[in-house]
Amino acid sequence: MVGNEFETFDFLINDEDEAMLLLYVRENTPQSPSINIDFKNSSATLRRNDTDVIALSNIPNEVLDSLEEADKLLVCELSIEENDEDTQIVYAYEAEITN
Repeated sequence: MVGNEFETFDFLINDEDEAMLLLYVRENTPQSPSINIDFKNSSATLRRNDTDVIALSNIPNEVLDSLEEADKLLVCELSIEENDEDTQIVYAYEAEITN
């Protein structure tokens, strides 16, 4: 992830072809999170709770391929720090995948 832009996000794929979403921490606590993936438009909508929804666009094809057979997506919300070395995981949770 580059910069301290609040809306910045990134995906990582591990050796088992499992995707993880990284984004900066939001104000409210995640509750019953889900993610609706639009494979056709390379986009998704992450619903963190009843009031917080995040639109994700331009998702890379390799990430979409990884998510095609998945039921859940691991999401890590990171603290916003001046130095990247000080960044910490504030929330880590699984979001149910819908499409």
